[in-house]
Amino acid sequence: MAQLPKNLSPKLLLSLLKAEKNCTSALSLFDSASQNPGYTHTPTTFHHILRRLSGPKNVPHMTRIVKLIQMQRCKCSEDVALTVIKTYKKNSMVDCALDVFQRMEEIFGCEPGIRSYNSLLDAFVATSQWDRAELFLRYFNTRGIEPNLETYNILIKISCKKMQFDKAREFLEWMWGQGLRPDVFSYGTLIDGLAKGGNLLDAVEVFDEMFERGVMPDVVCFNILIDGFFKRGDVKGAKEVWERLLKGSDVYPNVITYNVMISGLCKCGKFSESLEIWNRMKENEREMDQFTLSTLIHGLCESGNVEGASRVYREMIERGVSPDVVTYNVLLNGYGQAGMIKECFELWDLMGREGCCNVVSFNIFIRRLFENGKVEEAICVWQLLQHRGCVADSTTYGVLIHGFCKNGYLNRALLVLKEAEVRGDNLDAFAYSSMISGLCSEGQLDEAMIVLDRMVKYGCKPNPHVCNALITGFIRASKTEDAIRVFSEMVSQECFPTVVTYNTLIDGLCKAERFGEAYHLVKKMLEKEWKPDMITYSLLMDGLCQSKKVEMALNLWFEVVDKGFKPDVTMHNIIIHGLCSTGKVEHALQLYLRMTEGKCLPNLVTHNTMMDGFYKARDCQNASAIWVRILKSGLRPDIISYNITLKGLCSCGKILDAIRFLNDALDKGILPTVITWNILVRAVIIGRASTFCNSL
Repeated sequence: MAQLPKNLSPKLLLSLLKAEKNCTSALSLFDSASQNPGYTHTPTTFHHILRRLSGPKNVPHMTRIVKLIQMQRCKCSEDVALTVIKTYKKNSMVDCALDVFQRMEEIFGCEPGIRSYNSLLDAFVATSQWDRAELFLRYFNTRGIEPNLETYNILIKISCKKMQFDKAREFLEWMWGQGLRPDVFSYGTLIDGLAKGGNLLDAVEVFDEMFERGVMPDVVCFNILIDGFFKRGDVKGAKEVWERLLKGSDVYPNVITYNVMISGLCKCGKFSESLEIWNRMKENEREMDQFTLSTLIHGLCESGNVEGASRVYREMIERGVSPDVVTYNVLLNGYGQAGMIKECFELWDLMGREGCCNVVSFNIFIRRLFENGKVEEAICVWQLLQHRGCVADSTTYGVLIHGFCKNGYLNRALLVLKEAEVRGDNLDAFAYSSMISGLCSEGQLDEAMIVLDRMVKYGCKPNPHVCNALITGFIRASKTEDAIRVFSEMVSQECFPTVVTYNTLIDGLCKAERFGEAYHLVKKMLEKEWKPDMITYSLLMDGLCQSKKVEMALNLWFEVVDKGFKPDVTMHNIIIHGLCSTGKVEHALQLYLRMTEGKCLPNLVTHNTMMDGFYKARDCQNASAIWVRILKSGLRPDIISYNITLKGLCSCGKILDAIRFLNDALDKGILPTVITWNILVRAVIIGRASTFCNSL
């Protein structure tokens, strides 16, 4: 801080204050001058220091300086008072702004003009104090203050904030009628309000009106519309406004325009187009900020284009733009998802050197290491987190436990869970559900129930994921009664089942041939306004077909169609298989032919099922016709297709034809399986036995 001379003049102090770039140092200099004997601040000096104290941390100092102005009886212009009112407005201190306004003559020795009235009115609007704003507006008239263009712009802002867009448009018309020409801010405020309210067509209409009335939109108006269209997911609309900006406008895109375009295109999955905008930005030598580059890195990582993200990151460094922890985390996550572990460690080392990592960074790195099977490395990073004094959060424990379970380290996961419980660390449902799911997958159901009890004990409410994991575990272990008990407890504890819960239990009941209870569950779903999905019905139909209850499955099929569902290929395959397995091949054929006529095209499983059905019915001709259909549809027969054909031909005594198909499979690189050789060996043995019997 500069030293003050004994004979200090206001002009010299102002020069010293302007030279001092640090606000705190400038304030200290000002305060030192205030203590200088024989020196008195001028309005210009007060105005300069007040303008530099607009931040929230400096408001107390500003208040102190206002008191000094009053104490020194320094007569200031409205500009000085206006600086104070605007600072209070910026920091949402409306009552302080009102107090300065009311005492302006007492403090500053000047009367408030229209600018001060407008500033206080805008302060009420900014804090949504509509009643006070309207009362204050009426006060204008009592004081003989004539509203100006800025006043009406604030009134338009009030109408937009209250979603009274028709009223805002009436203000515009009234202004034109009174010869008070609306400016770009008048229109921009209305366009912004309409866009934020989702009325984009009206916003474009107002935007077009600007051209008709000779008010040229600025780049902000274009930015508002582009952003509005992107937020609605309307890429076409956003691009149309962008093209208008480029081709039919006297204004040019600024960094915000490019940021909005890049961010919007990335969020809408148009990553290659976002790169094109970035390249255009570089060609036009537009300054890129951290937001531009970070957004692009995030979008490219999301699309799996990690190489592209790395290229943008390198350019970011070359341009001298420092990545923040969010950018580093995005790139770290992208490398991990792409399995680029070496690059992960290189970036991690850099983040450590720059001190630019947080608990989210640790969570990302640990998760990706586990996903890539790097368990020991994940443990090392976890230990590093503890040594650095970084506090693990609930996500950290969830990631650790989930990672250990997925990699088969159940005991390690249990140890982490117990240690966290003992220390009283934050554990959430994800940590417990991962542990329970891992135990259930390994059939350790008793241990899973113990963890569930601990979950409740430590105040963590079970969620559907936990209950679904338990139900799945019990169903896999053929413990249907236990699965039903968990389901019932789930409902009683207001842990509401999901469609996945119902589907899992329905599947288990069908496998146990408890179809009545499965039907009852579907009925319950409907009563609770849970809509059974295609999987629900498919599971139930499959269970019925497996148990040869094809008529019941068909009844369910018609019920599904009546409810407006359009059966998918899986559901068709289930019914076709059921019909074929009970010898109703003709019915299956009718359903198959309807598929080819409709929008649900048969897949290879459908064709294979039909071929198998025909061969079992000794109908080689229709079975061969299905083979031709497979080839015509562009599908490639697999080994299952060949095995069905070989078995069918052999059963019909067409051994030579079967061998021809075997050669065809070998020519196409389809390797025979044990089943293939069993079919052929059995056919040869039966053929020789038949020949021997005939010779006798």
